[in-house]
Amino acid sequence: MATIRDVARRAGVAPSTVSYVFNGSRSISEETRLRVQEAVDALGYHPRASARTLRSSRTQVLALALPRAAGLQDSVDGRFAIDVSDAANALGYDLLLTTSQDKAGGLRRVALSGLADAAVLMAVDMEDARIDVVRELAFPAALIGRPADENALPWTDLDWEEAAALAVGELAAAGHREMVYLAPGESEVRGRRSYALRGIAGAHRGARTTGAAVTVVHSVNDPGRLAHRLGALLGDRTDLGAGGPPTALIVQHPSAHHHILTSMTAAGLRVPEDLTVVLIGTLPGDPSSRRLPRIELPVETLATEVTRLAVAAAEALREAGGRSAEASTRLLAASVGHLLIRPVLLPGTDPLGR
Repeated sequence: MATIRDVARRAGVAPSTVSYVFNGSRSISEETRLRVQEAVDALGYHPRASARTLRSSRTQVLALALPRAAGLQDSVDGRFAIDVSDAANALGYDLLLTTSQDKAGGLRRVALSGLADAAVLMAVDMEDARIDVVRELAFPAALIGRPADENALPWTDLDWEEAAALAVGELAAAGHREMVYLAPGESEVRGRRSYALRGIAGAHRGARTTGAAVTVVHSVNDPGRLAHRLGALLGDRTDLGAGGPPTALIVQHPSAHHHILTSMTAAGLRVPEDLTVVLIGTLPGDPSSRRLPRIELPVETLATEVTRLAVAAAEALREAGGRSAEASTRLLAASVGHLLIRPVLLPGTDPLGR
């Protein structure tokens, strides 16, 4: 069966343009409209009207689309689920949780079921397939995550790129010249997960701006493998290389935070005497990261904002008679409140400056 992306490819336009032709939410040239219509006719594509029909009455339910693999526990996902539920209840909505790893298919089932008025989407990819589903079905949704097409849907997110660049900049200002950036796992990067790519981009930008050497490596979920990888990278102090050993480790992988200090101890390193560790994306109040400089993930603020955006999208769709509303966004700045970084002491330096 043809999809909206197939129509867009044949017509030589973006999927959003096809959506705009269907719902009339933006002005489209006659030439473009005709190309889209020819592609629709050639492919036999029919926009789904059933979702609009099923949503003719309110359910007062929001769906939280949180793809996850069976058996994996993630405290970040759990915290978001609770805070989105609280925010939804405050606005008079119940919460329906869907965890299908088939992100587009799972959302399509929810949209066509008529069980929810709108959806909150997590685990956002840069080019997220669920955006096409939302456009095709005119199903209101908002994202916790910043897609490549920032005008596609309402979204909110921490400024991961700025957070990483800020961490590198603060470390460089404290005298650190050799750093390691522990990014999310390779599967997150291959899947083009937004927060992962933007964090890595920020680390590279911070390196260019400060002139510091920043080595990007990928995390792993297994604590033993993580300790081995960090030990191999940081533990051998005999071969320092031209630039010397890394004096700072920046950690973006949320699930790795709990294992970092244990891994450092296993590598024979003292924190912060031998190595300064900075965390990005920790949960507020997490006792395992309290003693380390960090940029916290504002979970409650993000959950409250995305819920408000999803409800507003549902209301706007009703008022517009089924036409999609303009996307609104909110990018949260990285807070420097907890980035208290100890200045690096070079060999032979008196800590009192004498």
